Amino acid sequence: MKLQKLLSYIRKAIDDYQMIQENDVIAVGISGGKDSLTLLYALNGLQKFYPKKFNLQAITVDLGFPNFDIDRIATLCSQMKIPYTVVSTQISEIIFQIREESNPCSLCAKMRKGAFNEKAKELGCNKSAYAHHKDDVIETSLLSLLYEGRYNCFSPVTYLDRMDITLIRPMIYVEECDIIGFQSKYNLPVIEKLCPVDGYTRREYIKNLIRTLNKDNVGVKERLFHAVTQLPNWIIQ
Repeated sequence: MKLQKLLSYIRKAIDDYQMIQENDVIAVGISGGKDSLTLLYALNGLQKFYPKKFNLQAITVDLGFPNFDIDRIATLCSQMKIPYTVVSTQISEIIFQIREESNPCSLCAKMRKGAFNEKAKELGCNKSAYAHHKDDVIETSLLSLLYEGRYNCFSPVTYLDRMDITLIRPMIYVEECDIIGFQSKYNLPVIEKLCPVDGYTRREYIKNLIRTLNKDNVGVKERLFHAVTQLPNWIIQ
């Protein structure tokens, strides 16, 4: 996927849900994966022509895994003239050694987001951008249905009142396969995944389930996504 096509998807989401206002300072969470790097690259491109002016801050929460090398990400941010901050934590030690969590993903996400949003506020950001894409939307809704007994999903825009910061998800119309192609085409500096449970989570199970359902019933993914957009917190204002 070329940058122009990516920007068209992202601008549509931003305009549909009024994600960006004049003079916003947006913190972009950079995990080192393909999704967050694609979002950063796209928002940097959008800055050049979007009618509402905004600034970016790139933030990485270092979970404390060994061999976490962010040098190439720092170089990319420098090339794009985006300030880059790394937040050091002991999240991996707390989860895997101290607490020995059997299902670590939820606690990890909560702690990671807390550290990220605190740093975003410290840097003067009024918005945070997460790199959740279209496949994440579908997978999250099915996870909720199968494991919580309700059909629910995160919102495109969420105001976090305790932090006084607004969370936006500009990539909700972008499919993961397109992100993979974009990352490869533009040679983004993706970091190898270091989490020991990566690939063995409930989300991975749901991802494979959706792949099978869509293969046997063409169009299932689109119908699932459409169903999510009809939820009350997803209705376009």
